[in-house]
Amino acid sequence: MNTAVDLDSLKEGSRLDEIWIKEVIKKAGMKLKWNKLKQDKVKENKDAVRRPQADPALSTPRFPVVTIMGHVDHGKTTLLDKLRKTQVAAMEAGGITQHIGAFLVSLPSGEKITFLDTPGHAAFSAMRARGAQVTDIVVLVVAADDGVMKQTMESIQHAKDAQVPIVLAINKCDKAEADPERVKNELLAYDVVCEDYGGEVQAVHISALKGDNLMALAEAVIALAEILELKADPTGLVEGTVIESSTDKGKGPITTAIIQRGTLRKGSILVAGKSWAKVRLMFDENGKTISEAGPSMPVGIIGWRDLPSAGDEILEVESESRAREIVEWRKYEQGQERSKEDLKIIEEKRKEHQEAYQKDREKLSNLSWKQRALVKHREWKKQQLLQPEGKGGESNVLPVIIKGDVDGSVEAILDIMDTYDASHECELELVHFGVGDISENDVSLAETFHGLIYGFNVNVGKVIQQSATKRGVKIKLHKIIYRLVEDLQEEISSKLPCSVDEYPIGEASVLATFSVTEGKKKLPVAGCRVQKGQLEKQKKFKLLRNGHVIWKGSLTSLKHHKDDVAVIRTGMDCGLSLDEENIEFKIGDEIICYEEKKVVTKTSWNPGF
Repeated sequence: MNTAVDLDSLKEGSRLDEIWIKEVIKKAGMKLKWNKLKQDKVKENKDAVRRPQADPALSTPRFPVVTIMGHVDHGKTTLLDKLRKTQVAAMEAGGITQHIGAFLVSLPSGEKITFLDTPGHAAFSAMRARGAQVTDIVVLVVAADDGVMKQTMESIQHAKDAQVPIVLAINKCDKAEADPERVKNELLAYDVVCEDYGGEVQAVHISALKGDNLMALAEAVIALAEILELKADPTGLVEGTVIESSTDKGKGPITTAIIQRGTLRKGSILVAGKSWAKVRLMFDENGKTISEAGPSMPVGIIGWRDLPSAGDEILEVESESRAREIVEWRKYEQGQERSKEDLKIIEEKRKEHQEAYQKDREKLSNLSWKQRALVKHREWKKQQLLQPEGKGGESNVLPVIIKGDVDGSVEAILDIMDTYDASHECELELVHFGVGDISENDVSLAETFHGLIYGFNVNVGKVIQQSATKRGVKIKLHKIIYRLVEDLQEEISSKLPCSVDEYPIGEASVLATFSVTEGKKKLPVAGCRVQKGQLEKQKKFKLLRNGHVIWKGSLTSLKHHKDDVAVIRTGMDCGLSLDEENIEFKIGDEIICYEEKKVVTKTSWNPGF
């Protein structure tokens, strides 16, 4: 009003022009401060990506990358030993492979094959999946005497997911109980059809231990590789994949990688995940220094600033500043993702609280103020009663620190811990995990959280061991993964309260009932005969009627004729009275003498192997 605005033309929600807003505010005697909304700057994507597909004219043939897969103990590492003529299985703790090894094998014909040896143990599922993704051909090893097992099925699934062809190696054919045809039949159920059955999968009967027919297997792989026409561009910036990563005391972070494009040389700047490297040194699987690595070659790389994760993509960049820029961008992007997830969780929590609050309001809406006050007081009292129990429950927590030799091992242990489903018994809390030997920092953390440290294939210095003993910190070292898991199960079980089991010593049946006067009191007495075992006065007793326990406690007297006795044996008669006067005996009742023993409760968590 009092302005030139046409009031009739205004509707609810109409936008006022800037001039009218200014005029209204001026006439109201106020000052106007005009602010523009800040627009969030969108950061420019600084990430590195793989180069476009190479020109076929530049591509040259490359040798195949073959992953050996199969169930634990079916002979994968022994097969590789024979191909490499080195002893890997002897070094592997417990004879099971615990992380990926990448090896280059040269055949007498001059052909070369890069083999990846993946663990067959149940714990290493993520590693097998990773092995399938960087590979061209999967050699599926199945023991002729054992047939298709759990990890065999899983390996077939990994190969199918990665769309990688399979060559079947039926191992242990030298054994008397070997039945290769059974293996081929079993595999039909998983859509792996051998050539004998009209399919495309080559099946080779081998004995890895004796070295029988291994050349036929290598030839089958080479033949399949020729059909696949494997090619790569050896020029330009390097692309590859981290197969494994570990920390060495003298050399720092080390990665095993497969080069997929370009040629890696000393001094190259690489980026993988949220880490970058200037290549200081490269070596092959035998630890021999090499000057360059082309496509399909497995190579150890030294020079990383931080430890990349196994499975990370390796990309070469032009300069150190560009590498830092990429790593910073990736860290920023991860932070943004985390913030989004946190906001989502906060929003869900807020919604839950809002709904709970509304429900409580609705409950109280029909009550008078006095009734409301009473309800609130009862709620408060309930909370107070619950509080001490909560504090007591906190002691049932097992804080754990995990240290492993390589990234993949730690990942496998964490995957197992993810299956933990017995938090109602004992809370399993992962305080910290990392790659490398156990340090003073780990001991300090374990002391702070009253936890214990598990080391997998790592070492503990004498000084650190002494420091841990002094501080009362337990360090447990293992070289076999299932031993570590068994130990963890035992530690969880030790945190659980013991259960009490009853062990019967003797049974008696009530044949007569009568009363004995003691002072002014009349005490019920049962005349019994011992049917089994013996009754011992010092032990505990229970009274059974029609199979139901109606009393548990101790005896006040146990007599044979008129003499007080400590023990009544089978076939003897006795009179006994209980420590509770109100219990009346009936003929036919049973009296059981038993002792209680504490039994350690085992955790219900089953990691699946």
